[in-house]
Parts: sequence; C-alpha cells; structure tokens
Amino acid sequence: MHVPGPQLPHFPSLGSVRLTTLCIFFALGSYVWGYLVGIVGTVYVSPGFITALKKPKAPQVGMMTAFYYLGTWTSFVFIAPRLADLLGRRYAAFIGALVACVGAALQTGAKGGRETGVSMFIFGRVVSGLGTAVLSTSVPLYQSEITPARRRGRYVVLNHIGFVAGLASAFWVSYGMTFWKGHEGVRLSWRLSIAVVFIPAAVLCLGIPFTPETPRWLLEKGHEKRAEQSLLWIRGQASPTPEVTAELDEIRANILYHHTHSITSWKTLFRDRDLFARLWRAALLQFLSQMSGSTAMKYYLPTNFLALGLGRRMALLAGGIESTLKIACAVIGMTIIDRIGRRAALFVGAAVMVVALLINGALPQAFPGNKNHASDYACIVFIFVFTFGYSIGFGPTTWVYGSEIFPTYVRARGLSISASGGSIGSIIVAQIWPVAFQHIGSRTYFIFMSINLASIVIIYFLFPETKGKTLEEMDGLFGKVTVGSDESVNVKGNTSTTGESGQESPKGEKDGVLISVGEKV
Repeated sequence: MHVPGPQLPHFPSLGSVRLTTLCIFFALGSYVWGYLVGIVGTVYVSPGFITALKKPKAPQVGMMTAFYYLGTWTSFVFIAPRLADLLGRRYAAFIGALVACVGAALQTGAKGGRETGVSMFIFGRVVSGLGTAVLSTSVPLYQSEITPARRRGRYVVLNHIGFVAGLASAFWVSYGMTFWKGHEGVRLSWRLSIAVVFIPAAVLCLGIPFTPETPRWLLEKGHEKRAEQSLLWIRGQASPTPEVTAELDEIRANILYHHTHSITSWKTLFRDRDLFARLWRAALLQFLSQMSGSTAMKYYLPTNFLALGLGRRMALLAGGIESTLKIACAVIGMTIIDRIGRRAALFVGAAVMVVALLINGALPQAFPGNKNHASDYACIVFIFVFTFGYSIGFGPTTWVYGSEIFPTYVRARGLSISASGGSIGSIIVAQIWPVAFQHIGSRTYFIFMSINLASIVIIYFLFPETKGKTLEEMDGLFGKVTVGSDESVNVKGNTSTTGESGQESPKGEKDGVLISVGEKV
C-alpha cells in the first residue's frame, strides 16, 4: 500500500520574488511622496514652526498646501509624462526623488519674518510638488508595465500602500519629536522631521541604477536586446521561453502598429473622441477622489483632532494610528479590488465616507464646545471610519482605473494629465478647509459629504466596470480608438478587420489580446 509522503511547502517562483521585490522597492518613491504630504499637517501645529514663521494666518496655511498642488499640476501636465517617455520609468523616478528633496531642503531651512519665511516655505512646497508628481506617475507606470495582466491591480496598489506608509511614518516621526524637550527641541524638531525624508529618497536613488528598465519602454526606444534581457530577468528565466517570446511579440506588435499610424502626440488624447472619453473619466475620478475630503484629512488631520479637544501630542498620536490604519486598509483594498471590481470598491468607499462625514458634521453642532466627551470621541472614531472608506475606495482604485483604461502608447501622458485633475481638487480643498472651518466650524464636513453623495451617482452612470477587461473590451466600454486606418495588427502581424459593430473579429487573437488595442489589463 502506497503511503503518501509529507506535503512539500510551496515556494514562490524566482520571477514572482523578483516582481514583488521590484514593485515594493519602487513603492519607496510613493513612500517619499506620502511622507512629504503627511509631514506638513504635523508641522502646521508645531510650536517651533508657528514661532519661526511668525504665526501664519489661516489663508497663508491654505496657500502652503495649495501651492504644493500647483507644483504637482504643473508637473503632471508639462514635466512628468515627458520625463517618463524620455528617460524611462526608472530615471524619471530618480529625478522626481531628487527634486522632491530639493523642495524638502527649502522647507527645512525656511526662516525670517512672516512674509519671508512663509514665501520660502511655499516655494519649497512648489518644488516638492514638481518632484512628487513625477514620482506618483512613474512608479505606478513602472509597476504596471512589468506586471502580468492578471495580477496588475494587486501590484499597482503597492503604489498606494507606499504612499500611506509614508503618511503614517510622518505622523509617528512627529509624535516622537514631541518628546524632544527644551528650547532646541522646539526650534529644531519640525525641521528635522521634514529632513527625515532624505533617508528613503537616498535609498531609492542609490538602488535605481541596479534595477531593470521596463521592457515596454526599451522596445519603444529600439533597444531590442536589452528589452529581452530585462523581461527574462524579471520573469526569472535564464533563456528565452515561449511565454517570454510571446509577451515580447505582443509588446513589439503594439508599438509597431501605433508607430505605423503615427500616434505620438499627446493631443491625440483630446482630438480622438474615444480617447477623450477615457481621459475625462480618469481626470474626473482623480478630482472626485480629492474633493471627497481626503486632502483635508491628510493635511489638516492634527488640526481636526485639536478641534475635538485633544492635546497636540495626543493629536499626533491619533494621527499616527489613523495613518497606520490606512496601510492595513490599503492591503485589504489590494486583496479585494480584483475580486469585487472597481465600481463596487468606489461605491462602498464613498458610502462609508458619507456616513463618517455626516457624524463629524452633526455631533459638534449638537454638542458644541467640546463639553460632551462621548460626542468628541465618536467623531474621532468616525474619522477612522472615513479612513477605511477612502482606503478601500478612491485611494487605490483611482490609480488602478487610470493606469488600465489607456492604450500603451498614451498611458504615461494619459495618467499624468488625468492626475492633474486631482491636483485641481486638492488646491480647492486646501483653500476651502481652513477658512471654512474658521467660519462655519464642523458644518464644513457637510460640504464634502454632499460631494461624496454626488460621486456615487456620477460613478453609477458614467464609470463602467473595467475589472478583468482586455483593452479590446475597453473599446466596447469607451468606444473604439480610431487612428486613421480600418486595419489593426495582431500578435502575429496579421490583420483583422473591424465590423460595423466595432468589435474585432477573432482572427489573430491570442490569449484574449489583440495588439490593435494594446494588452490585457
């Protein structure tokens, strides 16, 4: 009688280990981005910062936040896509990290009178915004272009996990700085807390030269041999395999097709009706993501906790816990986004945020003056609930949706331009929140609750589900991208015609992919 032996443990393949390691490493770029976003909210309540900049007023604080997003908008539209296409995804991230650090250095050294100090700090925020916009687009581009289609959502969400890890670290660093007592502690702690960002940025910049460029970008630039070597290494193969060869053929055919039809200008995104249908949806989703109230929760979270009666140290501690919760929620989002779909994640997240904002707006009106501690604690709990909603909804889904609906040849430009919609939303919120809170108090939350309610309706009617869709199927959702020819090139270089229905015929199809419309997403 045969007795089965013990079950051997399953170990990930070399390709899976390398893919995961690369995606986590490049998430350091998102970590830098998140840290620079999170640290400012803690600096705003620092006694040393308030003293050094001569007690900046609420509109000035709003400008410090808003001008950062002016920098990101400028970079998203004019700089980030060009760097990603010119230098490659890796070295775009490298440049982005360096520029972000220059901005952080300017913020760290801000001093002088109210006008001089505030101006120097704002200029540093603008420079940081220019750099982090490059990071926030080049990192998900890199992750999406090295990842197999069936697992893309999971790995691109690592971009969001890196971001929220940076946010959390910023709060914990600032919380730790509160224990630095004495005159020197008050004077220097806020400056040192900003300067901490140089550490992860240095690790990223030192490691980037040792990572492979994406095969897709290398083929775009004509580096055939390097592209093959890059994909072989990423997939953990020593020599070409049929799978790797097929993957390279798909990329090559896609690039050849779009080069043949001269699809190179970013203006195509606006001129082609069906591409524009994708662009405005991605941009609107970015805009709604920031108008949901997330910008205010990132930048003014310690201030919001102070308004609920917490002391400065406790406010920073609560901020650290809240931001750490975002990491766990982002991991949950990573596991469910490819299961329940993009629309369901957005619906659930927005509904949760509506409830949380309603509670935070209503309870302080019913029990003003921090006299009812149970009311204040309930508001704090529902700020955490808001975090859960955002982290499973808009937080990760916005970037996944935007990175997958564009064809490859306009993906960098499409993602960057659509991300500028988020910058516009953030500028609006950054200006509204401190001034509105000063004049109407907790009723400010009702403004953003209404926006989330509107978002549910907008998403229901205007945003189709993209989970598991190939780019061929994307044409059915957003309209077929027409580029001046009725023919398309398939994986083997043959042609397939488009019928009156707008759907490709089965001829030339390989694993659900037709190169006329890119790759499986």
